[in-house]
Amino acid sequence: MRFLNEPSTDLTYSDVFLVPSRSEVTSRLDVDLAADDGTGSTIPLVVANMTAVTGKRMAETLARRGGLAVLPQDVPLEVLREVTGWIKSRHPVFETPVTLSPSHTVIDAIHLMGKRPHGAVVVVGSDGAVAGIIRAADCEGQDRFASLASVVRHQPLVLDPAGLEAGRAADPRRDSLLRAAFGAMDRAGTDFAAVHDGARLAGALTRKGALRSTLYRPALDTAGRLKVAAAVGINGDVAGRAAALLEAGVDVLVIDTAHGHQQKMFDALAAVRSLNPGVPVVAGNVVTAGATRELIEAGADIVKVGVGPGAMCTTRMMTAVGRPQFSAVLECSAAARAAGGHVWADGGVRYPRDVALALAAGASQVMIGSWFAGTHESPGDLQMDANGRQFKESFGMASARAVQNRNQREDAFEKDRKALFEEGISTSRMYLDPARPGVEDLVDMITSGLRSSMSYSGAVDLSGFRERAVVGIQSAAGYEEGRPLQQSW
Repeated sequence: MRFLNEPSTDLTYSDVFLVPSRSEVTSRLDVDLAADDGTGSTIPLVVANMTAVTGKRMAETLARRGGLAVLPQDVPLEVLREVTGWIKSRHPVFETPVTLSPSHTVIDAIHLMGKRPHGAVVVVGSDGAVAGIIRAADCEGQDRFASLASVVRHQPLVLDPAGLEAGRAADPRRDSLLRAAFGAMDRAGTDFAAVHDGARLAGALTRKGALRSTLYRPALDTAGRLKVAAAVGINGDVAGRAAALLEAGVDVLVIDTAHGHQQKMFDALAAVRSLNPGVPVVAGNVVTAGATRELIEAGADIVKVGVGPGAMCTTRMMTAVGRPQFSAVLECSAAARAAGGHVWADGGVRYPRDVALALAAGASQVMIGSWFAGTHESPGDLQMDANGRQFKESFGMASARAVQNRNQREDAFEKDRKALFEEGISTSRMYLDPARPGVEDLVDMITSGLRSSMSYSGAVDLSGFRERAVVGIQSAAGYEEGRPLQQSW
């Protein structure tokens, strides 16, 4: 990356723009978005280890589209083992549908429909076969306590899974079968189909899902299972927890703390490295070249960059500590490359342009938290405000709420005392975008913008993007000029 006009101060994403360059890229689909940091991600997006953002559904969905989600460190080990096993058992192409039995009631289905963007519930008999599909329209005018067996009005479209296995590379035969599945749904006038493996439910496929599976490659481990990452803190039995996560099948370990340039981080890195983990190890967070070099020398493969740019973080306002994110990523990524490592840009992205700029500055992947909190896949309960808008509640991982959850085993006095030291928002409403209510919708938007950014720069992969990108510095008025208008002036 080079600057069009040299900066005289640290910069954040809104301060800069990409300059178009001569390009021989003829199609955005010719661009390869795979990360080159050893994680196996086929798109450079990581979901942050926030308890309001990342759970098993988020991790499953992102891995199916090639990204990586980091399970939070506050979750008990036994739960992490169960969740990791569940993710590993999911199909790399078919979605995991919400299922109920014929004896469940209409109110049961209504409560669960909001768990998926497609709003469908599959009714499955005791033999594992599909008995029907329930949508919102099927529940209108029905007794809320009526059995689902009494309200199923149509036979579901059932697809055969033969030949639809996912691979690590493009497969024309698989794409042809997905096209055929899309055609079957189109002819049936539905956007949702159950998938039968023999006589039992194997998953679900949507029209958009069929399209996406021809555009994305799932992030798979050597056994062909979906990948997942998990976070470890720097306190307590770091080696023991890391060992348990590795045994459970976690593919990336993230050693996480707000201030990554401290002795306890180096102790934690030494403890994890003593296990010979055999998976990429991520450490952070930092914002300087010196800290990046030291963490890589101590055993980190990837360094997480960002202090205070997150939407739920109040660190900069509380402490004045942090650094504008674009400059932090630019400096740390250069130091990481020189030391044989990589960086993830953690926080501060609000639009697809910010993701592109972080990658142009040298990040191998971009970590996203609050942006993904307002989706069907995040763990929170779907709620509705007084105006009928749907939202989910989010909170920062350094907030009093998160600190209370993290210290549940301590007595009330210690919990309340630690809660006084708050550097995050304890409650925030993350509204679902009616046009993009699912995380896959946001991934589509982000990767579409990124592909275009790379083609404007003449880059066919992320390595070439880092080399070819030309960045200019702009005024606030310059940034505002690029924003679309919602109505005429």
